[in-house]
Amino acid sequence: MSVKIKKLLPIIVLSALLLAAYVVTSNPPIAKRGQPSSAPQLSVQVQNLTRSDLAITIDSYGTIQPRTQSKLLPQVSGQIINISAKFRSGGFFEQGDVLVQLDQRDLLAEVKISQASLFSAKQNLSEEQARVEQAKQDWQRLGNSEQAPELVLRKPQLLAAQAAVFSAQASLAKAELALERSDIVAPYTGRILSKSVDVGQVVSVGTELAEIYAVDYVEIRLPLKNKDLPYMVLPESSRFADENAQEQPAVTIHSDLVTRQSWRGKVVRTEGAFDQASQQLFVVAQIDDPYGKNDTDSLPLKIGQYVSAKIVGKVIKDALTVPNRAIYQGSYVYIVEDNILKRKNITISWQNDEVAMIESGLATNQLLVLTPLGQVTSGTIVNISRIDGQDINNQSKAKTRINEASKAQGKSKDADRGKNHAEKAQGAES
Repeated sequence: MSVKIKKLLPIIVLSALLLAAYVVTSNPPIAKRGQPSSAPQLSVQVQNLTRSDLAITIDSYGTIQPRTQSKLLPQVSGQIINISAKFRSGGFFEQGDVLVQLDQRDLLAEVKISQASLFSAKQNLSEEQARVEQAKQDWQRLGNSEQAPELVLRKPQLLAAQAAVFSAQASLAKAELALERSDIVAPYTGRILSKSVDVGQVVSVGTELAEIYAVDYVEIRLPLKNKDLPYMVLPESSRFADENAQEQPAVTIHSDLVTRQSWRGKVVRTEGAFDQASQQLFVVAQIDDPYGKNDTDSLPLKIGQYVSAKIVGKVIKDALTVPNRAIYQGSYVYIVEDNILKRKNITISWQNDEVAMIESGLATNQLLVLTPLGQVTSGTIVNISRIDGQDINNQSKAKTRINEASKAQGKSKDADRGKNHAEKAQGAES
């Protein structure tokens, strides 16, 4: 290769590179972008929103507590000589049943002593009455025409003898009452919660024999959420209101301790203050005769048993409700308009485990999406597969149903506008 060619070679390469760069910059590549597909990208199930009356049910919980619970105490001292077969933990008893018997021999002796004292006091009274009569005759025999002084007629001595009789009678009544109290009698129909003594034990006044409770009905203290208070009928009492005339909401008590069991009761009163720890208001439910006739396979209620409750609340007229599964993050839902998915922010006024009552954000005859959606955006074209639980076989039927819903929604909007115009005109005339 000659020297001349070697010198020209770099210039030739540089010129070729510059020419290539010019061609590339003058003809940039053009990306071929396709048009968005008008075909549905997702198949969904929808529900046509309508208004209907909603019966509110308030959920709560609590533990079973007795209406009346007390400690059984003796009023006399003595040794326990006998106990009833009902005197055991869990045993039922009727009012007036003798649960515990104490040794009565000392008390019988006290009764005899009191009887003897009464006889002696009556004898002294009879003798003093005879002396009074004798003093009156002696005063008259002496020729005295005026009234005899009380001391002459032994009036103070007579009063002392009468007082001794009254005291002896009271002592005898007290001794007989103590003898009667040696039989420990059930004060009401109830059940033994726990017993503390047994046969042979010597007890004194105030010794705890057992803890008992009444079985005519039991109570459950139920907390209420603050958001549920406007939707419940509270049996509030006042100084001048008759408690029996108050409306008492029905309540159903459930327990899953052994099998699914339920009892029916009523809310009888509302507590007078909010709980300081939870800042919640409590109501008290009552179950009448919880230990009456029960199914043999069921387990009777136990004191301290945890139960759940469903309280009947108010009935909301023309409520707009949606299933909870259609709500995302508690704040928005998806609807379908003209086969296009749209996101709607909502405000919930009340909610339970199944449905939510909508305060704002939705209207009747809108198509609510029930199908769980992943990462989707508003504007996605969708295909409706089911409406109100009914299958849509083809797109034409779906469009027919959608058109019907749209027309109904338009009519409802027109009716609302007409109502607003009429109200405005009426206001202008007035």
